[in-house]
Amino acid sequence: MTIEEYIKQIPKAELHIHIEGSFEPELMFQIAKRNNVEIGYNSVEELKKAYNFSNLQDFLDIYYAGASVLLKEQDFYDLTWAYLEKAHSENVVHTEIFFDPQTHTNRGVAFETVIHGIDRALQDAKEKLGISSKLIMCFLRHLTEESAFKTLNESHQFRNKIAAVGLDSSEVGNPPSKFERVFAKAKERGFITVAHAGEEGPSDYIWEAVNLLKVSRIDHGNTCLSDSRLVKRLAREKTGLTVCPLSNLALKVVDDLKNHPLKIMMEKRLMVTINSDDPAYFGGYINENYIQIAKALDLTKEDITTLVKNSFNASFLTKEEKEKMLNIE
Repeated sequence: MTIEEYIKQIPKAELHIHIEGSFEPELMFQIAKRNNVEIGYNSVEELKKAYNFSNLQDFLDIYYAGASVLLKEQDFYDLTWAYLEKAHSENVVHTEIFFDPQTHTNRGVAFETVIHGIDRALQDAKEKLGISSKLIMCFLRHLTEESAFKTLNESHQFRNKIAAVGLDSSEVGNPPSKFERVFAKAKERGFITVAHAGEEGPSDYIWEAVNLLKVSRIDHGNTCLSDSRLVKRLAREKTGLTVCPLSNLALKVVDDLKNHPLKIMMEKRLMVTINSDDPAYFGGYINENYIQIAKALDLTKEDITTLVKNSFNASFLTKEEKEKMLNIE
């Protein structure tokens, strides 16, 4: 069996996927037409040509424009269901999905519209596709602390549908410390916490996420390698790092996948996992991320098995659920 075949057939978990970032151009145009929304591009092809980013902000500009067509519960259902069908086809058996309520509530879309659509698709996927899931509500770090608190309060009545809170959007200039009080309140309310840190931001941001936000997992975390003390801490505490190779390449975090730090991270015994981030925009879902990074870094079958086991161990599944899913040949 080739490494590519092995990647495709092994059951895996995905821990870093933005549901709004799985919005394929074809579905975007379909929903835009349904809702009579103008998105500024004349065709799927024209939109795809715009997916040539030089940094995170370039991507975010298009990402938010695309999200503007999502208005009704059915839109959020269709978006989520499309991702889940794709994940199922790639042997994802558990997924932990980010969503950005502020992207929608700031446009006048009700919080309940967003979460009911997403949650309905997650429940259907559990029943029809056998995929388990957790939902992670992210705060947009370029917005204010006040806005994040408002979102946290809005989420209260849907507490049973949301497992964790996270932090995403424009990293540089928006350190985790900006949201220390919000995360403290979220933990008080029983939420698990995660945060994007160390993608474009410095290792200091990872320290802040760990020490101030008390996160259970770091999303990205590439720049931890610049600080040996931080690497030792993350390895000792088995902190999951949700690494996204094709995203890193598309956003120029790395200039070539051959220079990606994943293998060095593994050698330093960090609990790294492979994920797709915003697959509609970055050229591949989870299997493509595994396949491309395996080719670039000459990963072995054993390396792939380790990464897949990490994906379950770093998840928010119960110990019993993890043990069941870790029965990997």
